[in-house]
Amino acid sequence: MLGKSIRMERIMDRNTGRAVIVPMDHGISLGPVEGLVDMKKTIDMISQGGATGVVLHKGIVQYGHRSFGHDIGLIVHLSASTSLGSDPNDKVIVTTVEEAIKMGADAVSIHVNIGSNTETEMLRDFGEVERICHEWGMPLLVMIYPRGKNIKDSFDVDLVKHCARVGAELGADVIKTNYTGDIDSFKEVVKGALAPVVIAGGPKMDSDERLLQMVKDSIEAGGKGVSIGRNVFQHRNVVGITKAMAAVVLHDATVEEALDILK
Repeated sequence: MLGKSIRMERIMDRNTGRAVIVPMDHGISLGPVEGLVDMKKTIDMISQGGATGVVLHKGIVQYGHRSFGHDIGLIVHLSASTSLGSDPNDKVIVTTVEEAIKMGADAVSIHVNIGSNTETEMLRDFGEVERICHEWGMPLLVMIYPRGKNIKDSFDVDLVKHCARVGAELGADVIKTNYTGDIDSFKEVVKGALAPVVIAGGPKMDSDERLLQMVKDSIEAGGKGVSIGRNVFQHRNVVGITKAMAAVVLHDATVEEALDILK
């Protein structure tokens, strides 16, 4: 598995084993929202800020990845659905692992919603994608959340830690899921997941301090970093917020130190 180890170091810091990933796959689900129109410019700023990786769909790679010159890992997203569909939680595979390899991807990612009407199909796809990733030595990031008509609280610790464990059980190399709101409960998620866990950012926040505190607390709980999109690429200072998060995740900066960097 030497190939997988080499590729993992392109999306996660080799010294800390942590990651600052910025997903920019929202164009399929939401359209060309703010921050995702001039992809070259946004990715340049994220790169300058010190992110370790970006998540893109296959058609967008040509419009900006590595255009600035800073080294940044490329994660090609394999799953898709739109907000206009009858069930946005129904994610289907639209790209193959082999296509991602041909594009020079350092890793691939898939999206699975536990509790959705099509959970079984997504789990089947997860298993098949992992099998192919294992064959090629390709790291797999799974974005896995409790989402569906019977899910009352997608941040409930029992639901989130179940999702994270599903990710590990089916062979994910990195698991992205919701932060449960406090250090103690997120420790349960991390402990049960076994594989490295990074947190999602969720809806755009109105407070930099709250965002950075969440990031810091997740690290204190044993998390391995972030995979945060809108709170980065729609920020008023994309370079600054990326630098601030990188300081917390990769260099154990305090929230106060990170806020100073942002200022």
